[in-house]
Amino acid sequence: MPIGAHVDADDPLGTAQERGADVVQFFLSDPQTWKAPTPHPQAAQLQAAGISVFIHSPYVLNVASTNNRIRIPSRKAVIAQAKAAAETHALGLIVHGGHVRQGEDPAVGVDNWRKLFSRQAAEGGFAVPILIENTAGGDGAMARGLDALGRLWDSIGEFDPGFCLDTCHAFASGEELASLVERTKAITGRIDLVHLNSSRDAFGSGRDRHANLADGTIEVEQLVAVCAQAGAPVVVETPGAGQAADISHLRRELGV
Repeated sequence: MPIGAHVDADDPLGTAQERGADVVQFFLSDPQTWKAPTPHPQAAQLQAAGISVFIHSPYVLNVASTNNRIRIPSRKAVIAQAKAAAETHALGLIVHGGHVRQGEDPAVGVDNWRKLFSRQAAEGGFAVPILIENTAGGDGAMARGLDALGRLWDSIGEFDPGFCLDTCHAFASGEELASLVERTKAITGRIDLVHLNSSRDAFGSGRDRHANLADGTIEVEQLVAVCAQAGAPVVVETPGAGQAADISHLRRELGV
């Protein structure tokens, strides 16, 4: 079970070694812009060091959007990000589920996801697996809570998409962690990556504010249990100063 962290793209290899991570996640372009991604210059070094890599897509992407000026660039960006991720030897590209605007039908957003997978399947698929991530808030969100996730997978499941489970997002959306892995796998059939984050806010808050494992509102035992049950690589997206302690604690508790 590789355990690691989301790190800055400046020196992922050095940061991984400093924090004792054997898997890293980072961005290949500014997460707040539409700037085109480029393969990471440390790709070969990371691979030689045996450090697994996942790439997170920019936050501006919203495949579900009903706005052509957002949805169409988002589709193109997912394809481009996946290509650059493959050239960085990444195991997958994490993409948030996205949302439609207030008053719009979420079914349209679900269909927009289906169109992306359907069209790309006709072109031979993506360069790396696309891992859709659950989100914390928003009534029009495609992946907030397991009910919404079920509707999305009913539409795109035939394309065998990957899934990234974020514990802070699930907690904030009102999903109990005790049976979360079992209930998630019943929908998606898989968990490819765990974003193991505690929360700064209360259960069901809808707020996406991560905390280090020992400092948040989620019981650490519950977080460890999610890792054990998921059996997937684990990335902490917690404040950087506490990441080494988070990784060390998980290894100790899981015996890995």
